[in-house]
Amino acid sequence: MIENVSNSGPVFVNQGWYALHTRYQHEKAVAQILAHKQFDVFLPQYTAIHRWKDRNRRLSLPLFPCYLFIRGRLERRLDILATPGIIGWVGVGGPSVIPAGEMEAVRRVVERIDKVEPHPYLACGDRVRVRTGPLAGIEGVLVRKKNLYRLVLSVDILQRSAAVEVDVSCVARVAGGTSAPRGFCSGPSVDWAGAQHASAKATSSVMRMAG
Repeated sequence: MIENVSNSGPVFVNQGWYALHTRYQHEKAVAQILAHKQFDVFLPQYTAIHRWKDRNRRLSLPLFPCYLFIRGRLERRLDILATPGIIGWVGVGGPSVIPAGEMEAVRRVVERIDKVEPHPYLACGDRVRVRTGPLAGIEGVLVRKKNLYRLVLSVDILQRSAAVEVDVSCVARVAGGTSAPRGFCSGPSVDWAGAQHASAKATSSVMRMAG
């Protein structure tokens, strides 16, 4: 909680986003109840295809299972915690504000990109910034899976991550190179020279075909 004190008593600064821990598969119900109570709630979701007996079914699932986000209004924290399905706040000794950059990245990805999905938590690696497109300006960790590149976004306080496919030619390394010292990172880093060469080769091939 961020609090300013004046002569009239505490004044709450309620613009920050906080995380709530919910019971398993209670995320949507909790979000609906809190929204009905006039809270500003954000439940990021992604689309998954589940195979049933005779057909495929598209489901909207929580991007970060058992978590949702709420903006401010901490003066009503008891009303929030009284909501069925909520286990408690996420934070050390109470609710902790989530960095604005992390929230902005998650919001833009789920609002503008269709193919986003959960990813194992990743706090280190080759850190990049998207240069063009709907995600321009967003930073994350670049990982390679076969011939595809993914931008991994993490909410560190939750130790949860999400990933979205990106064109490696549209990202640039952030000064400093990695989001954590090499000794603390697991797995290989991205072969930048090879990635850029492959991207340039593919672009050249497309141009020749178009000609």
